[in-house]
Amino acid sequence: MIKVLHKKLNELEATAICGNDISSSCLYVSALTIMYAGQYAWISLLFVAVVLFLFRKIYGEVVGAIPLNGGAYNVLLNTSSKKLASVAATLTVLSYMATAVISASEGMHYLHGILPGIDITITTVIVLLAFTGLAILGIGESAFVAVIIFVIHLATLSLLVIVSSWFLFNHGLETFHINWNLPVTSGGIVNALFLGFSAAMLGISGFESSSNFVEEQRQGVFPKTLRNMWAIVSFFNPMIALLLICIIPLAEVGEHKESLLAFLGQTTGGSWLAYLISIDAVLVLCGAVLTSFVGVSGLLNRMTLDRILPNFFLKQNKRGSNYRIIISFLILCVSVLFVTGGDLIALAGVYTFSFLAVMGLFGIGNLLLKFKRKKLPRPEKARGITVVTAVILVIVAFVGNVQLNVDSFYTFIKYLIPSLVFIGIMLGRSFLIQVLIDALEYFYKPMRKMVIFSNRYLMKMNLKINSQEFVFFTKGDDVAILNKVMQYVQNNESTKKLKIVNVKRQGGESNESLIIDLKVLDRAYPEIAIEFIELEGVFGPEIIDELSKKWNIPKNFMFIGSPGDRFSYKVAELGGVRLIM
Repeated sequence: MIKVLHKKLNELEATAICGNDISSSCLYVSALTIMYAGQYAWISLLFVAVVLFLFRKIYGEVVGAIPLNGGAYNVLLNTSSKKLASVAATLTVLSYMATAVISASEGMHYLHGILPGIDITITTVIVLLAFTGLAILGIGESAFVAVIIFVIHLATLSLLVIVSSWFLFNHGLETFHINWNLPVTSGGIVNALFLGFSAAMLGISGFESSSNFVEEQRQGVFPKTLRNMWAIVSFFNPMIALLLICIIPLAEVGEHKESLLAFLGQTTGGSWLAYLISIDAVLVLCGAVLTSFVGVSGLLNRMTLDRILPNFFLKQNKRGSNYRIIISFLILCVSVLFVTGGDLIALAGVYTFSFLAVMGLFGIGNLLLKFKRKKLPRPEKARGITVVTAVILVIVAFVGNVQLNVDSFYTFIKYLIPSLVFIGIMLGRSFLIQVLIDALEYFYKPMRKMVIFSNRYLMKMNLKINSQEFVFFTKGDDVAILNKVMQYVQNNESTKKLKIVNVKRQGGESNESLIIDLKVLDRAYPEIAIEFIELEGVFGPEIIDELSKKWNIPKNFMFIGSPGDRFSYKVAELGGVRLIM
């Protein structure tokens, strides 16, 4: 078997992949925030920069402690239950889906302004197809394209800021004084800042993407991507909003909200700058589509490895890409585009609330990590008050967006419920199959031959699901801890067998009390067969790798308790072993 070697991304490549999404927000977030906060929009955007600064530490602590793909799903899987982690994953996928469709469609709206003859829906599908092909080629090729788009976008934004500043230097602050003295139409300054802040939080979507493909990044790159994204958003979003307020009368913002930055370029530099910004908008919005494909590929691959999704999605091509995941995501995006008729307002609701919910759940995951995995080594720590403040601010933004557009919230719920039902079926499929077997036997006794045939098929399917073995590496824990291990396995996994492995030192004595405790647990959990194995050696990546190959059990089906500060290895070196205690 040929082992696929994945390219590891450097700082620029990793930043570009997720940075295209978050920096593309400059194209629309200023107009959106000005619509609600008026002349105070730049202050609302500064508040958002503060929130993002808080989340830098939150993400840095979590991913530093558990550097595995999956973002919010990963931290909740290692600190809570598979069910809660699956909710976070579902929200993340919905966010990516809406981001891909909105970005592709918005990009084609900008292109339509340059080439009026194009069909927006058809070209949107073409963009989705193009980036599907690019994602299938591999993350190296994706990163190359992302870097080109990213550099062009930052250069264009910088040029816009310089030209607008020069225009302001030559024409003075008269427009700013007029705008600043306008009456607030959103029910007072505080409410205007609140609504503006809620709308401006859309400007940091994409910040979570880096944590979904952290395993594809070189050592030490992840925290740098967080710093870079924070710096870009903290400078460009408030700065552009302030320049708009200084140059464009607020009464004209609504008329040009679809392409406000192009209008700013037209006003300050002329048609050449407006044209350049429109081309840049097409490119960077397409780059945000690429971010969605890369992020969702890492997340869904992890979910499939954890048996939340069918094994069908694990198939890889020669370049190491999960092409079935990528193609399935394309089908989902195209179907959503046609079902909604390209209604961007409806999709924006899915995008907004999914993204904010994921950010909130990540903060909660950080708190759980602090309480449940206190001894787990991590390169940096976010203070508890920092995490709580950040989560509260996300909740405030969520409530504010409900207030801004309650119809969008209902649209979000319509998409969320079927997604959660599907995930619920996958998590409980063993139980549901058994219910179906019992129902067939009870209701269809006259059709005995058909029932026997159906039940054999269902029993075979159920046996296959439950035949997967799991492993827990124990340090000679007492019966109370092992009982919690059994409860975790029973509540989160479909299995009939658990291997409990104790790695002892060379020549060490057998742990007789542990053997007695396991016999008690074996009787207490008759539905799960416990196999106790004692090995001589030193617990670490080598022995995990050896047993994984010998028993044909994937490493993500191997569990350990949370290691302490003196543990010789980082969690990332253990190859995806799950922390459950």
